[in-house]
Amino acid sequence: MCSSVYRLNRLVDSRNYCHTDGKRLLMAIQNFDTVRELGLLLPGVVKDTAYGAPALKLSGKLVACLPTNKSAEANSVVVHIDLEHRAELLRQQPDVYYITDHYAPHPAVLVRLSKITKADLKELLRDACRFVSSSASKAPRPTRSAKRASRRSTARRKA
Repeated sequence: MCSSVYRLNRLVDSRNYCHTDGKRLLMAIQNFDTVRELGLLLPGVVKDTAYGAPALKLSGKLVACLPTNKSAEANSVVVHIDLEHRAELLRQQPDVYYITDHYAPHPAVLVRLSKITKADLKELLRDACRFVSSSASKAPRPTRSAKRASRRSTARRKA
């Protein structure tokens, strides 16, 4: 069945190919338009830019974007996830997920769009939204009174 779908898709779009993983037939993703399309289906996700490149954000926090660093392979996307999850993905599917020295210190993984399925990308973007939401709520934000107190103490030190 895969080969007939492959031939059909090859006529429509020569970039697509199919994978089978047991009972499902899944098509590979090829560009950021599909990433954007899937991301915008998630609650609160909006399209934006990051470092001058197309991006998806949730509450102002980066979820995914096109990589701007030269170390990333062409046709990749950067997705923000926790470091433990990244290690698991890199171990399980090194042909799909990878990291470069530039991105290693950051809670993110690079994804080869030609190798990931739509279903896996959708799940990864969901995980990224959960990560971004939880990391945003954990980050201590100074209150107005704390900011004022900080300014007052700085002004006193200068005097």
